[in-house]
Amino acid sequence: MTAYRLNRCRAALDRRQPDLRVLMDGVHKPHNLSAILRTCDAVGVFQAHAVVPRGNLAIHRHCAAGAGQWVETLLHDEVTAAVRSLQSEGVRVYAAHWSPRAVDFRDVDYTAPTAVLMGAELWGVSDAGAAAADGHISVPMAGLVESLNVSVAAAVILFEAQRQRQAAGFYDQVRLDPERYRRTLFEWLHPRLAARCRELGEAYPALDADGDPIRSASAADN
Repeated sequence: MTAYRLNRCRAALDRRQPDLRVLMDGVHKPHNLSAILRTCDAVGVFQAHAVVPRGNLAIHRHCAAGAGQWVETLLHDEVTAAVRSLQSEGVRVYAAHWSPRAVDFRDVDYTAPTAVLMGAELWGVSDAGAAAADGHISVPMAGLVESLNVSVAAAVILFEAQRQRQAAGFYDQVRLDPERYRRTLFEWLHPRLAARCRELGEAYPALDADGDPIRSASAADN
């Protein structure tokens, strides 16, 4: 384990925002999925959610530049249940969806626990997703085109969330709980060993100061 890799992973985890989420409602094009996850990683989103038919999340690896490895992504079968699950955690869900009650995306307080609901590029947020959301937001357009590409819109909104959270000092303190931090760091540094430990039902070994496992798991011996 190199000190450079360990320090980069720690620095990223130190800035992860567990209460800033993205929910993708039927976003099925691999390049859009991948670009959204890349933006999630860039602004410190710890966990993304996707409503994907048949649980098939197609990530375009070249576009994602590995982002799928760094952003935990949970799959859902149906958007209403996904929204309700987030709301049960105290997260307000804002759908990027034009409607009479939509507000400028910059008028939302993203320092509160927030999830941004993005719909498929051609159809937008589904009727069910729009109905379940706590509110609707829109990106003002000054030209003839009515909307942005979904991944571009997600980036615009998420960087506004990052701006607000930076101003509030959210990136200056570790916000992940210690156990989640420890597990995620191990999975980032040692993905194969982590997968083997999960397969065997074993706990992850502790890491030493250099980021190396203190003891060998039985997974490493097989």
